[in-house]
Amino acid sequence: MANVATTGPAAGVEVAAATVTTARTRRPKRSQLDGDRGFVSEQDWRRPSVNRTMKTLHLILLVLLCVVGVGPMLLLAKYAVTPTQDIIRTPLAIFPHGIRWANLTEAWNDVEISKYFLNTIWLALGSWFMQLLVATTGGFVLSVLRPAWAKIVNGLVIATLFVPSVVLLVPLYLTILDPPVLGTSLINNFFAVWLPAGASAFNVVLVARFFDSLPREVFEAARVDGAGPFRLFWSVVLPMSKPILGVVSVFAFIASWKDFLWPMLVLKDPAKQPLSVRLPAIAAQTDLGVFLAALAISTLIPVVLFLVFQRLFLSGAGLGGAVKG
Repeated sequence: MANVATTGPAAGVEVAAATVTTARTRRPKRSQLDGDRGFVSEQDWRRPSVNRTMKTLHLILLVLLCVVGVGPMLLLAKYAVTPTQDIIRTPLAIFPHGIRWANLTEAWNDVEISKYFLNTIWLALGSWFMQLLVATTGGFVLSVLRPAWAKIVNGLVIATLFVPSVVLLVPLYLTILDPPVLGTSLINNFFAVWLPAGASAFNVVLVARFFDSLPREVFEAARVDGAGPFRLFWSVVLPMSKPILGVVSVFAFIASWKDFLWPMLVLKDPAKQPLSVRLPAIAAQTDLGVFLAALAISTLIPVVLFLVFQRLFLSGAGLGGAVKG
């Protein structure tokens, strides 16, 4: 009778209850300090004196970060719409003689910031495309395809990270003067900036390390289904790599936007120079208020672009579509 009573659905319920009871009894006793991740324990946080002190320190740190990080940008935004005489006489006064919006229009039209801004956009987009192309294809070969010589190439790529970029300026400039394949100089050509930008060992290593973390089972399943290297790269690896593509995109765009030395060397024509090169050149013959307005315009645009597209660039939902398929 005892054996019959323990069979059937009731037996399953009893076994589950017994398992839960056993798991609860075996669970180790939780310490008072478990879950604390700071140097102040949870027990200390309950003390009023410690709580007030830590909140005060956090507030002071937040104010310092805002002053150091946001303060210069806010001050530049104020100078952009302040008359030149007020900037010189009372730089910290809050618009003693009103706001001069004409600084922005003069900077955009008279100083031709619009033209240099367009040059900067083209240079940033071309550099972004070249860096993304080289980083993804190079990382795909080194991490996913993994040929026999992958370790040697990977070591050489990492070794280039230890070479200062200034050392490479002279040989790179000579290469741009007389390219081995094209046979014509690339001076005053946007390709003189785009092509060297693609040779970023840091991006290749970064993308390759991300590809190493992707599930290999998905690659094997795609190969079993008949996917070749190009199909594997385009339809499987890239859709799974949205987070790292966003990171590389932000790095590439910002680095190209603020690059000064190399565009100054290879783009000698003022009509083709970006903002980073042209603004220092026109500083001496430009009104101070108009010049600061031009600086504010060139600074504000990349900040706005990053704030608008940061979710798209840095979202972590890149693995969902490929794995579910």
